Amino acid sequence: MEMPEQPRSRRQTRAAILTHLLQSGGSFRPPLAKAVRLSEASLSRILLDLKAEGLIEEVRRPAPYVGGPTGLVSLDHAVALAAFELTTQRLSVGVSGLSGELHYTERVPLPKTPDVETVGRAFREATTLLRDWTRRRRITLSQIGVSIPGLGRLSISANPIIPCDVARISDMFGETFAGVPLEFTNSVVAHATFHRCRTENYPFNDTHLFVLVSHGVAGAWMDDPAETDALQPIELGHMVFGPDGPRCRCGHHGCVEAYTSIPALAALLGVSETELLQLGNEWVNTVPISSRVRQDLRRRLFRLGLAIGNTLNVKPCGGVAISGWPSLLAEEDRQALVDGIDACLLGGRKLAQVSLAFVPPSTGNDPQAALAFAAFCLASRGGMPAASTEAA
Repeated sequence: MEMPEQPRSRRQTRAAILTHLLQSGGSFRPPLAKAVRLSEASLSRILLDLKAEGLIEEVRRPAPYVGGPTGLVSLDHAVALAAFELTTQRLSVGVSGLSGELHYTERVPLPKTPDVETVGRAFREATTLLRDWTRRRRITLSQIGVSIPGLGRLSISANPIIPCDVARISDMFGETFAGVPLEFTNSVVAHATFHRCRTENYPFNDTHLFVLVSHGVAGAWMDDPAETDALQPIELGHMVFGPDGPRCRCGHHGCVEAYTSIPALAALLGVSETELLQLGNEWVNTVPISSRVRQDLRRRLFRLGLAIGNTLNVKPCGGVAISGWPSLLAEEDRQALVDGIDACLLGGRKLAQVSLAFVPPSTGNDPQAALAFAAFCLASRGGMPAASTEAA
C-alpha cells in the first residue's frame, strides 16, 4: 500500500525545482513540472517568484519538437557563490555562478605538516583575498561552502586528516562575511555533490552510495536532493580487516584505508606521495607495476570491495558510484573490487540487484567540488534565507 504523499512546504517545493535545475543544467517547463510533481500552473507561479528574486532565468530556445515549449528554465548566471576547499597540499578559494562557471580562484599553499595555527592562517589569508576580490567588483555572495577532509559528527573540533579549528574558522567568516549563509561539509560530500550536479551522464538519479578513494576512504549516502538529510557521510574506510595490519591515521591497525588510501598506494608502488600527486591521473600510465605489486594491489581492492559490500549488507541500496584512483585502472584490475563486493553481499550482486559504476576522480580541480556543494546548499533551502522559518 502506498503512503499518501506528505504536503510540501513552499521551501521544499522551491528546493525540488532548484535542485532539479542544478542537476539537469536546465529544463523546459513541461518536463520540469513532471519531475517535481507540480501542475504547470503551480510551477508557473513559483517560477515567477524565483525569477523576481534573480535565482532563475528563462531563455528562448528552439522547441525540442513541433509545437513544443520554447522557454528553457535554468539557474541565473548572476548569482555568486564562494567556496573553500581544504586538501593535504593547499587551501583553495573560488567564486562561481550557480551552474559552476568559475569567476575567480586562488590557492594558498600549506606547509608539509600543517597544524591548527598554519591552517587557521591559510583560512585568514584566503578569506582576505575573497573579501578584497568581491568588494572590488561589488559582488554580494549568496552562499559560502567549506569542504574539509574527514569532517564528521564527532570531529567538529578535532579533525582527523588536516588539523583545523572549525569553530574559530566559522567565527572568522561571520566577521568578514556577516549575513552570508555558511555551510561546512566533509570533502566526500562535496565530491559526491560535484559528480551528481556537474558530471554529464552521472549514472544514478535515485538513492545510492558514493565512495571516494583518495587521501582517506569515505562514503556518502546520496538521497533525494530535496530532502534535508540528502547527504550523509559514512566512514567505511575505518572498517578493520586485520588488527596486525598497517597503522591507520585513526589510531587502529588494519583499516581498509590503511591499505587503499593514496599514501598506502604510493608506498605500494614505491614512489613518494608527492610524486604520485604530481603525476595526477597519469600515474596509471607512467608508474611501472610488477606482477607481484599488481597481485597485492588486487588483494587490497578486494578488501575495499568487502568494505563496500559490508556497508550494503547493513543498509542495502541499488547503486554504488566509485570515484578516485581505482576508477583509473584497467577493467581486469578493477574486477578484484567488484569480486570483493560480490563476496560479501548476500547472494552476490546479481541477487542484491546492485549496479556499480566507476566515475573519474575529481580531486585536483579544487575548489570545484566545494563550489558544487555551495550551489547545492543554496538550492536545497529553496534559495530562501537560511534562518527564515515559514509555515508549510
